[in-house]
Amino acid sequence: MDREADVTVSESDRLHSQLSRFEDMFPGYRMEIVEGNIMMSPVKPHHNETIWEVRTALKGQLSAEWGFISDVAVPFDPDNELCPDLAVIPRAEVRKNLSAYPPELIELAIEVVSPSSVRNDYEVKDRAYARRGIPHYLIFDPYRAQCTTLWNPGSDGYRGRDVIPYGETVVVQTGIGKLLVDTSDFPVDPGAGA
Repeated sequence: MDREADVTVSESDRLHSQLSRFEDMFPGYRMEIVEGNIMMSPVKPHHNETIWEVRTALKGQLSAEWGFISDVAVPFDPDNELCPDLAVIPRAEVRKNLSAYPPELIELAIEVVSPSSVRNDYEVKDRAYARRGIPHYLIFDPYRAQCTTLWNPGSDGYRGRDVIPYGETVVVQTGIGKLLVDTSDFPVDPGAGA
């Protein structure tokens, strides 16, 4: 049976309500629907610290027309309701304070890797974000001490990719301007290889 690629409001509400039932039951876990399965990822201090570092770095560089959503539902299709750790969307949309936003609004998606999200962040979201035309995707990885920048979205994932080790500045040329993130003080998991 073929499913439509576009998610209707009622499907979006249904998916979000599935997540809502579980969110309060498992504090300290981030929840998404990935490939039709509810995924739970434990949140550690390095995860949240990295999100805040990236947000702080980008906030002063964005014009007043742009804002952030974080861990808010973005329905991609009936089997995937993803919640980017951070996403840059038009500020007018942020002000609507919705429980879900369409992926077409995202100019830049950002994920921070946790041990249970490696495949989702590097593979599933690479394809999902690219298929929906999100121009830029950044993956910050405190376990590998690196940032992967992805651009030039295609049907099977992003065609452009660079890996920048922590300690260097990540530079992203976006449609909303050149954005820089200095990773020199980013947290690195104690078990990460040097």
